[in-house]
Order: sequence, then structure tokens, then C-alpha cells
Amino acid sequence: MKPQKIKVKAAPVPELLKILQTEYADAQCSLTYKNPYELAVATILSAQCTDERVNKVTPALFKKFPSTKELAKASQTEVEKLVASTGFFRNKAKNLIGMASDVEAKHSGKIPETMEELSNLPGIGRKTANVVLGNAFGKPAGVVVDTHVKRLCFRLGLTKSTDPTKIEFELNEMIPSQYWTELPHWLIQHGRKICTARSAQCKICPLAQICPQKGVKKL
Repeated sequence: MKPQKIKVKAAPVPELLKILQTEYADAQCSLTYKNPYELAVATILSAQCTDERVNKVTPALFKKFPSTKELAKASQTEVEKLVASTGFFRNKAKNLIGMASDVEAKHSGKIPETMEELSNLPGIGRKTANVVLGNAFGKPAGVVVDTHVKRLCFRLGLTKSTDPTKIEFELNEMIPSQYWTELPHWLIQHGRKICTARSAQCKICPLAQICPQKGVKKL
């Protein structure tokens, strides 16, 4: 007799949203910015880098290049020096200058407000575009999927995929659009405080009763 496969149920979305909203009501974008331009720059720099490090780098960067007009005219070398500590600095500097140049040439110096236009800019993919659209413009086009969101959605049984874009589309289908901007903030806070990559603290987790703990080793 073959053993029966046990289907892992996903965490119920309404309860999930209610608990996360209660636990992390004050959660917000951890990147420091004053306008769409600054958020676009900060998000590009955040690739493979902590938001804390980015927030230490951007004040000097924004002081020297307060808008896309100045950044578009910057030299590769001077931008590299300012963003060096964020890692992959040569490629990031190239993308920042390219992004600023395109915004000046194609969008009259204003960061565009659509997914299509944003994602066509150098250094900006769907994740960065979603961050800017949701947080700077209040026009979310989808759920931001970073490493924390990716990990938690798998553990919560909301996805079986490891592809961020596919996960985003799956979440867009099951999560009401009014939560698209806030949900990543809640999950990121939860992923940093309790459900970390190294150890999921299930005993103190507010989601324990509804979470299937998929992919989490039992202690």
C-alpha cells in the first residue's frame, strides 16, 4: 500500500492579512526618500545590498545630484565613488546615469508613473517599478517580491515557485489590490524579526496557527 501524499494547505489569505496588519501596522518602506526620483535611485542601489547601507549612501549622492538633470550629466567615476559600498557599484553607477538620462530625454525629467515606462528604464525591473509605483505614486501595479517575501510566501504555502515574477503574478491574483503596497512591508518586517532565513521562530510566531510551515524544518 502506497503512503498517501499529504497536501499542504496555504495559509488563509483573509486571516493572514488581518494578523499581519495588526502586528506590523507601522511598517513602511525602509528606504529613505523624499520623492519618486530618490526612491528610484535608492531601490536600484538596494539590489544585493541592505536598505540600511543604502540609506547611509544616498544623502551624499542626492546632495551632489538632487535630480535626474544633474545625475544624467555625472561621470561614471564620480557616481562609482559615491555608491561603492553598496556592491556591484560599476553596474549600478552605469544604470543610475542611464536611468537619469532616459528620464531627461524621454520623460521631461519626471519619473514615469506606469509599469511599462518604468521597467524600460536602465536598472529598473518589475520589482523596482512596483516599489516606486506603490510607495511614491500610490499606484501599485503588483506586489513587490524581494527575498523575504519570496521565502515567506513559500513557507506560508502561497506559492511553489521560486521565480519572483511568477510569485508576484500569483500574489496579485489572491491578494486584494488595496494591500499590494502594504503586504511586502508587513512580510519584510516579519521576515526580519521572526521568520528569518536561518531560523523560523514558530513558537512565538503570530501566524503559527494558520501557517503550514512549508519548507521549515521542525525542531
